[in-house]
Amino acid sequence: MLNRRILRIKVFKTIYSYAENPGMTVKEAEAQLEESCESTRDLYLFLLSIVAPLTVEARNRIEAAKSKFNPSEEEKNPKLKFVENSIAPLLENDPDFAKIIKKKKFTWDQYDAILRHLYENIREREYFTRYMDEPERSLKQDAGLWADIFANELQDNDELREILEDSSIFWNDDVDYVINLCCKTFEELGNGGRWALPELFRNDDKAFVVNILRKAVNNFDRYYQEVASRTPKWDKNRICTADLCLIVAGQAEAEAFKDTAKKIIINEYVEISKFYSTHESKAFVNGLLDKIIN
Repeated sequence: MLNRRILRIKVFKTIYSYAENPGMTVKEAEAQLEESCESTRDLYLFLLSIVAPLTVEARNRIEAAKSKFNPSEEEKNPKLKFVENSIAPLLENDPDFAKIIKKKKFTWDQYDAILRHLYENIREREYFTRYMDEPERSLKQDAGLWADIFANELQDNDELREILEDSSIFWNDDVDYVINLCCKTFEELGNGGRWALPELFRNDDKAFVVNILRKAVNNFDRYYQEVASRTPKWDKNRICTADLCLIVAGQAEAEAFKDTAKKIIINEYVEISKFYSTHESKAFVNGLLDKIIN
């Protein structure tokens, strides 16, 4: 579920926490890293669990319109394709999915406002109109609609990001990645597959990320001195903490995994710097890592 880029980001952020809180032990750092990794799968489950409540929101709107004193012909004879979509009951009635959602206590009951706003937005979209006007009904078509909803309505959604920020300190940074995972799940369901909880780590990925973290925390002072010795014109206190932690992560990975091409390691942390540090960080991180690990 978690690819190497995401794992490197998570270990970088944990190293950043250690840099800001040097009293943190290796064990505490590992616990934070594990929580960060698990939170990505939790976010995946939470977002996927919106399918049934959003379908219910649409059904309630239709019933309310029918109950008007003088409903229009369209309100009396609504199109039911969306409220009868096959993906919602497929997830809701899946015993494994239902069990883990209940265990995690994930619910959208208190977020009726975003459900209302999402449905109002969806109804205006061209992709939704095409779906509703198409007489054919199929599992694949329903899955495709949900992928469109997630990709178009949940990405860059300020209302959703506020909810996620209040729920977990880890969720907002993972939302785009997790939306893509959800869309892949819809594709699998549309092809007749059954939902299954994705594995958090693949093969030796957990050992990969834990080894980098341990190496970084245990050798942080040495790595810091290596950075400082190669930046004599810089005041040590002016080195951006994010840049320092990216370089430390790169140093740790290069020492922990000597068979990995150094160019790959450098490029990975340079790419991460584009999203998590300053405009000048790309060149700084690239230059320092190149000098140190080569």
